[in-house]
Amino acid sequence: MGFVLALDDAGATLETAGGKGAALSELARGGLPVPGGFHVTTAAYQEFVTSTGVADRIRTELAAESESEDAGAGARIRAFFDEGPLPSALEQAIAKAYAELGDGTRTVAVRSSATAEDLPDLSFAGQQDTYLNITGQSALLTAVRRCWASLWTDRAIAYRARAGIAHEDVSLAVVVQELVAADAAGVMFTVDPLGGRADRLVVNAAWGLGEAVVSGLVTPDTLLVDRTSLAVVEERIAAKEVMTVPTAEGTAEQPVPADLREAPVLSAPEAGELARLGLAIEELYGEPRDVEWAREAGSFRILQARPITTVAAPRPEVWNDSTGTDSLWTSANLGEAVPDVMTPATWSFVKAFMGDVMVGASLEGRPMYGNIGGRFYMNLSVTATLAAAFGQGRKFAQANELVFGRLPEGMGIPLLPASKVRVWRDTIGEAVAVMSRIRTNGKQLPAFLEEAPARCEGLRARVAAAATAQDLSALWVAEVAPYFRRCCHMLQAATRQGGDSLVKVRGTLESLVGEQDADLMTTGLGDEGQLASMGPLLGLERLARGEIDRDTYTRTYGHRGPHEFEVSFPRPTENAQWIDRQLAALGTVEEDAGLRLARQTKARSAAWDRLAAEHPRRVAAIRGAVDTWAASARLREATRTEIARIFWLLRTFVLRAGEVSGAGEDLFFLSREEILAVLGGNRAPLAAVPARRAAYEGYRALPTYPTLIRGEFDPATWAADPNRRADLFDAHDTTPATDTVAGSPASGGVAEGIARVVATVEEGEVIQPGEILVTTVTNIGWTPLFTRISAIVTDVGANLSHASIVARELGIPAVVGCGNATTRIRTGDRIRVDGGRGTVDVLEAAATASPEAA
Repeated sequence: MGFVLALDDAGATLETAGGKGAALSELARGGLPVPGGFHVTTAAYQEFVTSTGVADRIRTELAAESESEDAGAGARIRAFFDEGPLPSALEQAIAKAYAELGDGTRTVAVRSSATAEDLPDLSFAGQQDTYLNITGQSALLTAVRRCWASLWTDRAIAYRARAGIAHEDVSLAVVVQELVAADAAGVMFTVDPLGGRADRLVVNAAWGLGEAVVSGLVTPDTLLVDRTSLAVVEERIAAKEVMTVPTAEGTAEQPVPADLREAPVLSAPEAGELARLGLAIEELYGEPRDVEWAREAGSFRILQARPITTVAAPRPEVWNDSTGTDSLWTSANLGEAVPDVMTPATWSFVKAFMGDVMVGASLEGRPMYGNIGGRFYMNLSVTATLAAAFGQGRKFAQANELVFGRLPEGMGIPLLPASKVRVWRDTIGEAVAVMSRIRTNGKQLPAFLEEAPARCEGLRARVAAAATAQDLSALWVAEVAPYFRRCCHMLQAATRQGGDSLVKVRGTLESLVGEQDADLMTTGLGDEGQLASMGPLLGLERLARGEIDRDTYTRTYGHRGPHEFEVSFPRPTENAQWIDRQLAALGTVEEDAGLRLARQTKARSAAWDRLAAEHPRRVAAIRGAVDTWAASARLREATRTEIARIFWLLRTFVLRAGEVSGAGEDLFFLSREEILAVLGGNRAPLAAVPARRAAYEGYRALPTYPTLIRGEFDPATWAADPNRRADLFDAHDTTPATDTVAGSPASGGVAEGIARVVATVEEGEVIQPGEILVTTVTNIGWTPLFTRISAIVTDVGANLSHASIVARELGIPAVVGCGNATTRIRTGDRIRVDGGRGTVDVLEAAATASPEAA
């Protein structure tokens, strides 16, 4: 290693040029506007202290100080650097590099650069010296000696000792740069270090050289600049009393001219230009930076860029669509499909999905669906207003109860202040177009379901193999996004097959035979290959009997699970132990699904016999209506399984985008539009990741919110209330919840047993045969547990929820939509579940709280 290196030399590393020098070298190589100069390397320092004997004298002084606890060693050591001549080769190398800057009279800045400086976890800022306005070879060599000596100030010695850095491990380089004749200077932080805001930069600016700002002699102007638009979003102009200026002896402080003291140092465009440079520096290093800058003749120069070692915790984003509305929101049905707090990537895909399948997705400025604290809610006020405008209020109420559950006694749905004419005007055109599309797609559903698995798997393989960001972006635009939209439209068509047959069938059956027989007569959908909700369980039993192999089971069900619509979560097949764990649990079951289905078939036949005996002329018509509804139900579930498969494709896309862009799993905290921007080379969206990650973790730490929410709801405030209701939040009514556990009668029968309260399907693996499962909500990922339980109770759900459908198919009593079951029942309680009446009674409380209790 030589004694001198060019400023942009790739050999200028931490070891050769110190922290400051290495950073400046990287900036210069990155094309940033850094003043020209050179490095006096650590080899030069070592040559001086070794050849002159200074190194031995330093060790002696430090040893003597340690023994005598004398704190004056620093001054004595620094004096060594003024003694004796520089080695000839060293002096000649510095003189030659200086001469190459100009005619030998170039004015320069001479900056210390220690090897323990500007580190990611230790800045050592201000520990070594800087000398400005240095002109001539003699003055330069003196300044270099003084920089070396500054490694041994008492403050620097003590700082290293506190940091646990051995003195003999530290060396010092010197950066010599052309002095910027700055009329203004300051510092810039590429994130807000105090406010925790990652979406803006902070620029400090003052008149003159930057030393007045760095040393704290002056209060600078402060400008906050938006990272995306580079616009100034906030400006604080200070009364700047002092400025640092160059003098013949170096620098000095002098008063700021009166007309400049309260004048802004930077214009908005200049602040934007600085911010652009700051973002380029941040991208170069891949982390936030503290940047020193100067302005000379209208152009900016970058003087230094060090890591920001103290940044306030990011301020979490707020995700809350309930703000500013008096609507009734429900998570029933939606909370089953998406039971988790959603990452921003998932929410952006869910919004795209809902925008494609819902008519009137927004009405009077209010969305039909929303994100409340990261959880997925439907705005019943919008759907009820639409139904009322088209004269479907009664039918909507009946369907609403089946899909979303019964509303509490006395609770209505507040309608939006929109006239029928306005609703018609805003939605009729869209509705006509959608109905036409549904008719067309309905005819294509069988062919779509036939080719969808192979089509999706092929796309997933191509996404995973995309070699570059450009390749992946092109694949998204040309094939993935259009196919995603086609799948959304196909589910829309599938959910409209059969029209309102379910409402009519249920109403007719209940009037003729009562709720219990109506439940029985609308089962029988679970034969293998028909109802997708039963598929994972029936397939697992076939696998256990050796009727299918593991590959077949994985291809068919590996994408279905409890978190299948959250793209940040792995699919079951991504877990190597997934099948073995399920098979092990299946081995504890005394009665498999086949036996339960056979028993239900017998009970269902008896129910039809009772109908035939009492209403013989109605049987044929009702059976035809039930068959029509059953076929549409199977079609809906088959299409939904393909939607779950494409969300696996979307997960693969985000993971691959993280790999080819280098952004990794941070992309789960961006929307799909932002992910595509990052793939296109724009890394600005990544600045939002810390605030979104903080929001996500904060919301995940809270209990599951109430199923029903009316008015403005703040999740954190609700969670902190010891008297909160887990079933309902009504901003207009603070009536405390009852201790009674009751809900929708979802599957008839009575069961008594020990309660097992679990929050996740993973926790559900501890369920013992015959226990009663009590949980918030279930979905297809829970199906394999159902043969181990004697009954099920959920906080969230309705007659058409997963728990209800599977419980009816297997003949398991179920009460769903209780709202407060998981907070009123403890693991170990002995309870009675009456699925016909919708009640749950605690017969005997557990002696002590079980470790598994929720």
